[in-house]
This record gives sequence, structure tokens and C-alpha cells, in this order.
Amino acid sequence: MTETPARHGAFDAFNPPQRELIDDCVHCGFCLPSCPTYELWGEEMDSPRGRIYLMKEGLEGEPLTDNVVEHFDACLGCMACVTACPSGVQYGTLITETRAQVERHHKRGRFEKLMRTAIFTLFPYPKRLRAMRGPLALYQRSRLGKLLKRTGLMGKLPAGLQVMESLAPPINRVEKLPSRVPAQGTKRATVGMITGCVQSAFFPDVNAATARILSAEGCDVVVPPSQGCCGALSEHSGREEEAIRFARDLLDTFEESGVDHVVINSAGCGSTLKEYPRLLQHDPEYREKAERFSAKVRDIAELLVELGPVAERHPLPVKIAYHDACHLAHGQGIRSQPRELLRAIPELELSEINRAELCCGSAGVYNLLQPEAARELGDRKAANVLDTGAQLLVTANPGCSMQIRTALERRDEEMSMAHTVQVLDASIRGLGAESLLR
Repeated sequence: MTETPARHGAFDAFNPPQRELIDDCVHCGFCLPSCPTYELWGEEMDSPRGRIYLMKEGLEGEPLTDNVVEHFDACLGCMACVTACPSGVQYGTLITETRAQVERHHKRGRFEKLMRTAIFTLFPYPKRLRAMRGPLALYQRSRLGKLLKRTGLMGKLPAGLQVMESLAPPINRVEKLPSRVPAQGTKRATVGMITGCVQSAFFPDVNAATARILSAEGCDVVVPPSQGCCGALSEHSGREEEAIRFARDLLDTFEESGVDHVVINSAGCGSTLKEYPRLLQHDPEYREKAERFSAKVRDIAELLVELGPVAERHPLPVKIAYHDACHLAHGQGIRSQPRELLRAIPELELSEINRAELCCGSAGVYNLLQPEAARELGDRKAANVLDTGAQLLVTANPGCSMQIRTALERRDEEMSMAHTVQVLDASIRGLGAESLLR
């Protein structure tokens, strides 16, 4: 789609929020306690059923005003309401379709437009992110950030830039992955691995641990070096054409790979990869490719449980808190598998987090675009994490770990953090709990 279709009221005719999906909502209110923004403000139009009402109004000819757009923008897209809904309302599809309409038809202010342009010129491009590692490492070693905060200059920056600075993870050495990692022992499967954008640039140790675990569990691991962004950030933000372009490129990269499964270790990316058939439903060339590809996609925890363990687990005497990333628990329905993997590790104690269903406020780039709401949600999550008394926080999404770490720092608290695969990797390799507590 290159030309903007004619519109009636809020939406045009290309993929508007579907009336039949809207009509599935019976306005029962079961979604309200699960919605982070309703929890924050108690405002009906900032609840899932309120936003669905606004979608219905838009279909019936009401205009896309600034006020209406604010309510759509305030949604984290966490899909906790999908889990809570007894009627099976496909809210994730509805908000995605609505956001694409907003991006086509709503004129944003100059600064907001500039901020969004900066975000999407950088974050979906792994090479550009990797180019930032050197300057970021120098910035962190120089302690310039502490000086800016002490002098008050940091507080004079725009809120989104302050958040971006605070979220930057510690820059550690890169563990480069070869294009193929052979299976140890009897080969059980050939697995294609998606390395991600933020994950590959700032959490390469997570990708290295993923490849080691798959190899230890009898998988040949194929890592196409030419792969780019999967389109998740773009798709979640309504940048539909951009997301489609990224999806096509990734499909072409994996089309001839000959893998049995495609594995992903980032929750937000995995949710989008499984949505490729919907994203490319109008593309005659890529529609069938999307169906074949998505049928192979597995979250790393999902695949490991499907395969079953063969590598020995060594004891890890550590108390952990497991944080459900929204796009893993609500978007993909994957809750039991990470817990099953973690509980199978000898001497590991797993603690549950109170109000675990509520988003931490990361939500892709939400914490950059809606920093005040994200900050409050992050502070609530941090308090609940601390209440567990855990030594280690485990989650399966890079955005979540950055968001919660920053919220803990605001409280002058520290907690070691790890991805699920890093915990499994430490157990399989017999590294001991001290390798995770840093």
C-alpha cells in the first residue's frame, strides 16, 4: 500500500479495526483489573473496553481527534486484557489495526514526530545499534551521566531522552556467534536462530547462551548472518508498511535455511513472528511464506519443553523471581514452560511476583514515548520484585530487564538479572550461582 486510501470518519478502508471483533466485546469489565492504564488512572477510555468503544465510534464516522489518539497512544499493547477476557476478544489485533490507521491519518506535533523518527531510525537496525556500543561504553566509563545528574543538567533534557539514557544497559564484551553451531551428541533437530536487534547489540551473551543450550540439547543451530529486524517495534507502533518490509526481508533470509524450527529468545519479537500470516495476509507473494515460517516459530522456552531435556542440570542454589514478559505470557500464552525449565534445576528456588499480570511499563518503545506512565508502572513492578526477597530477577525480554533495572536504581536498589537461558546455561555448564550474581 503506497497511496493513502479514502477515509470515512476516523479510518480508511484498508484494514480498519474489524467490526466483528469489536462486537465480540460485551463490556463486562473483566478486563479492567488487568489493564495497567486503567489501574493508573481509573479512566474508562483508558481501559480496553473504552478503547474498543472509541474504535466503534471511529467506524461509525467519528473523527480521529487528538483526544481520541491520546487514549490509543496510552495503551501499552500488553494484552493482559486478552488473557482476562471471558469472551475471547482479540484486542491485540484491534489495537494493532487501529494504530496503523492513527499513523496514516493523525498529524503529530513536531517534537513527538522527531522523537518517533529518531527511535525508528535507530532501534530496528542492528548494525546501527552495534555502532553505539563504543560511544556508550566510553560514556559509562567516564561517569559523565552521574555528573549530569549531580549538576541538574540531565533534568533539563526532554523526558524521552532522559529515559533513553537511563535505560542503556552496561556494555560488556561481545560473544560473537558463528553461522552454525553443531549439535552435541545425537542430533535431534536443526534450529534457525533469530538474534534480534536490541538483543544482539546489547545482550549478545543471551544469544550465546541460547546457542549453547540448543547445542547441548542436540540441535544444530543455524544463525544467518544477514538477518535484520523482524518488524516487531514497527508493527506494535502502527508503522505497518515498515513492519511488512522487515518481515519480507526476514522471510527471504530463512526461506532456504532448511530448518525444522525457528527459535527466538525475545518475547516481543516472538509475538510478532507468530503474527506474520496476519501482517502479510494481503501479500500474494509472501502470504504462504509467512504461514510456513510462523508454523516453525518457537520461543526458546517453548521449544526446549517440546524437545525435553537431555543435558544434565547441575545445582544452582539461588532464589529467583520470575517476571512474565507480557508478549510471552499474554501474547503467546507461554507461562508454564519457563517455570518448568527453571524448577527442573536442582536447588533453585522460584518465587512468584505479586500482580505479575501487570506490565512493567517497557512495552517496546512505550517507555520512551509515554515516560511518566511507564515510570510509575516500573516503580510498582520494582517494589513487587523486591518484596519477593529474591537474589536474581529472571525474565525473557530485553526491554523488561532494562525497565526494571532502571526502576530499581531509582530506589537505590540493585538486583542481579538474567534471561531464562542464562540460568539454564549456568546450570548445564556447572558454573554455579555466583556466575549469575553480579
